[in-house]
Amino acid sequence: MKLSSLRVLELNKKYNLIEGLSKGQLENPEGVELELRVGRVEKIIGPSFLGVTKRSSPKTILVSDIDTDGNKKIVMKPGDYFLVRTIEKINCPSEKITYDFNSIPGYIIPDIKPRVSLQLGGISLHCSTTNPGFNGLLKFGLKNNSNYDFDFELGARMFKIYWEPVLGEIKRTYEGQHQGERITSQGKKETQV
Repeated sequence: MKLSSLRVLELNKKYNLIEGLSKGQLENPEGVELELRVGRVEKIIGPSFLGVTKRSSPKTILVSDIDTDGNKKIVMKPGDYFLVRTIEKINCPSEKITYDFNSIPGYIIPDIKPRVSLQLGGISLHCSTTNPGFNGLLKFGLKNNSNYDFDFELGARMFKIYWEPVLGEIKRTYEGQHQGERITSQGKKETQV
């Protein structure tokens, strides 16, 4: 069961689920989702490692950031894979909340999907689960699977966010290293939490 965009906006006033939504999303959302914008783009330039207790995520170079470059146009060549970050900040409640008028309190988490425009351009979105307790900008992978360039501007709405309830209890909320604005460990080895 997904919560409607209007219900999420009501909950946002109390729980600050999404910071920095655009005026259009706050005043006139379309359908059941809200849409998030791309604000930063990086390209992988080094290896990664995922072990049993240690890991390192790749070194990256900045392609562009909306804070310094405005609505700059980005060109994704065929085969390009970019790491992107949203403009909007997500605050997943670490406590149970009353998300529906007829329900008992529970946890809610976001689910992210690509806008159709990405799919029509041959772009795949790579994302993972965002758990209760996570606070920060969302990070995703974008891959150009087509034989053609895909151009987009920083600040463009690219991702759909839905919020849905979690059934049952959880052992602990998110405490990982990806809180905040970080995209990667930039090649530094770290112990997994």
